[in-house]
Amino acid sequence: MALKPVVVALSKSGEPVAHRVAALLDSAVHGRAERVEKADVFFANALDHVRDLFAAGTPVVGVCASGILIRAVAPMLGDKTTEPPVVSVSDDGGVVVPLLGGHRGANRLAREIAQGLEGVAAVTTAGDVAMGVALDEPPAGWRLVNTEHAKGAMAAMLDGGGATVIGDEPAPWLADVPQAESVQIVCTTRAKTVPTADMLKFAPLRAVLGVGCARNCPPTELAALVNEVLAEAGICPEAVHSVNTITLKGDEPAIIDLARDMGVPMRLFEAEVLEAETPRLANPSEVVFAEVGTHGVAEAAALAQGGAAAELVVTKRKTANATCALVMVPEPLVEMRGRPRGKLSIVGIGPGQATWRTPEVSRLVADAEELVGYGLYIDLLGPLAVGKERSDFPLGGEEARCRYALEQAGLGKNVALVCSGDAGIYAMGALVFELLDRGPEEMGVSDAARRVEVVCSPGVSALQGAAARAGAPLGHDFCAISLSDLLTPRDDILRRLKAAAEGDFVIAFYNPVSKTRRTLLAEGRDILLQHRPADTPVMLASSLGRPEEHIRYRRLDELEVDEVDMLTVVLVGSSNSRLAQLGEGPRMFTPRGYARKIDGDLA
Repeated sequence: MALKPVVVALSKSGEPVAHRVAALLDSAVHGRAERVEKADVFFANALDHVRDLFAAGTPVVGVCASGILIRAVAPMLGDKTTEPPVVSVSDDGGVVVPLLGGHRGANRLAREIAQGLEGVAAVTTAGDVAMGVALDEPPAGWRLVNTEHAKGAMAAMLDGGGATVIGDEPAPWLADVPQAESVQIVCTTRAKTVPTADMLKFAPLRAVLGVGCARNCPPTELAALVNEVLAEAGICPEAVHSVNTITLKGDEPAIIDLARDMGVPMRLFEAEVLEAETPRLANPSEVVFAEVGTHGVAEAAALAQGGAAAELVVTKRKTANATCALVMVPEPLVEMRGRPRGKLSIVGIGPGQATWRTPEVSRLVADAEELVGYGLYIDLLGPLAVGKERSDFPLGGEEARCRYALEQAGLGKNVALVCSGDAGIYAMGALVFELLDRGPEEMGVSDAARRVEVVCSPGVSALQGAAARAGAPLGHDFCAISLSDLLTPRDDILRRLKAAAEGDFVIAFYNPVSKTRRTLLAEGRDILLQHRPADTPVMLASSLGRPEEHIRYRRLDELEVDEVDMLTVVLVGSSNSRLAQLGEGPRMFTPRGYARKIDGDLA
């Protein structure tokens, strides 16, 4: 359960309990407008709001009837291994029910809330009830090694009434498991203990890896070295807490792949932090110090993560391109030192309404520590933006916006750069990569910013939204042309207009007008009229997906500049596009030629 839960209050009677729960969890209260007096966020429709939170992966604690939460998330239920916890709490706080995600934190959350409210946690998960613990969700600092055997082993434990707990690692959290011989629970870091179908193996996270490598080291070389080190120590990979290295290596594919394949965090340390570990190093190196500012990377990074009690059990081992060291700590590690590799998510939120925003975008926004973008776009995120650090930039500050987002990610933060529509269509995606591609002499970004992870997530573009409202005007070949001459020379725009007109493309005009630019749309209309009929249908779509959305249709020869503004997308049909008057009103579409194909087949 990585994200902080949101407490949802639907009524005045449940509002006091909602605030008590929020105080227990250090969470925000989202309240139903006109029914709740005080909340961090107000919403109009409970089902839509809970559904949006659930889609973003946010744990939901609803002070309301269980049925409301069930109806809200039911259409989205799929993989129980990835769904966030959903918990209902009665208005009086007497009963707390984990509805979904019992083994992803909901049961633990329900017990915590019930204890704070002096109520009852109505946990119904069989393993929790019979064993007193969720064996497929071990506590922080532990990992279940053989997850593939968990379901069968727990079923056998339920049938047999318990298990036998053995191993060389103390596990107080298993003290209340009833004793029986049906299943063995083994707690160890040792690789030699190979789990079977009638055994659950748990490994405490007491091992820490430190690694280093030459630039573009083959990932297989580093992985093989790590396997050798673990084998030398007799430690199973599941006992590894993290992969650690110097900040300068934060973008090394070999190290990134190693952490990903092992399923553990990658943590980065500045050179001065690693240099402080020099007295504890077994193999300090002046050569390494001259190159990166610390006398050791692999050993120092492992020791820095392990802390004062860490002990080197495998000193630096090296290959032609990689180094690795292993330390052990006396107790399972539950915290992370150092910092993560920074991440920049370039997200398109669509035209603005939540139902047109993809679940992936919602999840990336929910995961982000900081939101960067034009203030209106961040506002359109509604509850997803509440409680997050945000940096608003005005229109016209695009380069500063992207540069800031990259540099913040370079500090190790998880940043979301928020764009309307699709981030890769007339938005910030291309500018981010342009900045990353520039050299220092071209006003690029810092080396730290170049090392961040960059993720692009698609959104519903304005042309897609407009086309959906119209019917199917993009049913055949189409193109998009921006009429803004701020960044594109006017002659280039006119050249593209003429080419698109001659090619008989359906055209989506972006940025059709501004306060000072009023002529290009009219010029474009006149150019198109030279190549397609005067009655060619044109759709004007303003403020798509927002309450003030306005859709209207015109003939091409009747298109007037004064009824178009900056928030309008103009879709001009091809010579084959039609505007049909159907039962639901006018529908614009462009045939692809299926009728000709059918006629040919019949002939």
